[in-house]
Amino acid sequence: MKYGLIAGGGDFPLQTIRAARAEGHEVAVVAVREEADPAIESLADSCHWVALGQLSKVIEAFRSEGVSQAMMAGRIQHRQIFSAIQPDWRLLKVLNELRRKNTDSLLGAITRVIEDEGISILDSTYFLARSLARAGPNGRRGPTKAERRDMEYGLDIARALVDHDIGQSVVVCEQACVALEAMEGTDAVLKRAAELCNGRKLTLVKVAKPAQDMRFDVPVIGPRTIRTMQEANATLVSVETGRTLLLDKDALLAKADQAGIAVVGSS
Repeated sequence: MKYGLIAGGGDFPLQTIRAARAEGHEVAVVAVREEADPAIESLADSCHWVALGQLSKVIEAFRSEGVSQAMMAGRIQHRQIFSAIQPDWRLLKVLNELRRKNTDSLLGAITRVIEDEGISILDSTYFLARSLARAGPNGRRGPTKAERRDMEYGLDIARALVDHDIGQSVVVCEQACVALEAMEGTDAVLKRAAELCNGRKLTLVKVAKPAQDMRFDVPVIGPRTIRTMQEANATLVSVETGRTLLLDKDALLAKADQAGIAVVGSS
């Protein structure tokens, strides 16, 4: 079967293609020019490049490929969505009809438009279900008592944060909330927290939204997250069981184990 993929930045789209191809499927990619890795062309069966905001071209590309089922994978920086975007007529219509201009509202509306054209949008993790976080320690070690206190406090804060669809991550140090994520992304939050804490140990907590739509904006951590945690002296990351993608899972956990970082699935 041929699947469609709307590809943003990072390794998520590349791993999705590899997993689909491993199951014998073709993948027709629509790559977002401002974000997607050029290496995607060598992995995909076909690749159509579009600028951020060209919704009509996404639909036209999938129609030309005979695609009826597609996924969204990869990073679209939130600040780009509301600053760098140059919408075509179809996306402009979507934007004008939005009551709230947050990420969930926008991506949900885009999904509805694509599905109205006869193209079903599947869960982003459709081919990567084995890489979703499991409950408890995902690597070799679990939390210390101090880390567990920070993790539990951070979970309370993070769940309040996602209720407002602002961000999905918080950083805690010695039961003080140091940094909250908005549009800047997890890596930037960790770096900001490290600047404030003068080398003290940090705990990163990342949660899904209460009604997380697994078709888009799924929480993800990868090996790059672990590298940034090392630089920030963050010793534990808590992610939501079954709703957070551990990208390149084996490499991520090996790197975390080597660095002494605990990766914990929470519910």
